[in-house]
Amino acid sequence: MRFRVGHKPPAVNHRFVAVAITVALLAQPALDATPARNFIWKAAGKQGVVYLVGSVHVLTKDFYPLSQPLETAYKQSDVLVEEVDLGDMQEPGAQFQMLSRGMLPSNQSLDKLVSPATFAAVSKRFTDIGMPVEPIKRFKPWLAALTLMAMEWQKAGFDAELGLDKHFYDRAKADGKNVEGLETIEYQLSRFDEMSAELQDRLLVETLKGIETEQANMTKLVEAWRAGDAAAVERIVLKDLEQEAQLYQRLLVERNKNWLPKLEALFARKGAAFVVVGAAHLVGPDGLVAMLKAKGYAVEQQ
Repeated sequence: MRFRVGHKPPAVNHRFVAVAITVALLAQPALDATPARNFIWKAAGKQGVVYLVGSVHVLTKDFYPLSQPLETAYKQSDVLVEEVDLGDMQEPGAQFQMLSRGMLPSNQSLDKLVSPATFAAVSKRFTDIGMPVEPIKRFKPWLAALTLMAMEWQKAGFDAELGLDKHFYDRAKADGKNVEGLETIEYQLSRFDEMSAELQDRLLVETLKGIETEQANMTKLVEAWRAGDAAAVERIVLKDLEQEAQLYQRLLVERNKNWLPKLEALFARKGAAFVVVGAAHLVGPDGLVAMLKAKGYAVEQQ
């Protein structure tokens, strides 16, 4: 996709709002080896069962077909729960809502809000992927960060249409399963748009750093995700984000805490629920797996 003056900005998929700078690191081609475990956990309550799936939001076709544990858990479930209802994202106003919140007022410009070094790095990145810099000056730092990440992965051949959440959403609709969202698009956007100027700047800087350094860890990360090695994924994916305490709390911890009672409500129903969220939301001491275990639920990796 090219971005030319006079054309509308690129369509930044809302799934990048779901911790774009961390989960996107997981989007790499599948390995041939069959994993000993998978990035899916089975949580059991008094009545219902919840399958927690760590989603990769952008993938290639090489990831399919999926592993048998994922397929079996999906087939056993009668409801799909994702971060947001992807049907809402397909509404005509969804993209407009994101762009309207992500554009700077007419008297402001991105190059005046961030440091010269940061803007120079942004300019180089957008130029390298074939996008003119001038229109990007109208973007708030958070939208520039998400746009940059989306375009970098698109350039590398990864597609949000092949992500796990989109894959299972399409199947659930075709199979007549109920589909629910844990939060709204508006809330996801607020996690970014209500950040302070300083925090938005740090998000943009961290995104640029991630693009520069992520390749060094990629092989280890892919092997860890494919093998279901949650501890290794935690070390690689959360290491940098945890050092940015405000971003870590705002983009991960607060949302996990909001989701927890909604997950618990699923245990009160009979049957199984298939929950697909960004993989970063499942790992670490503040992840959903740890939170559910702390509340006494039996949680077992599949």
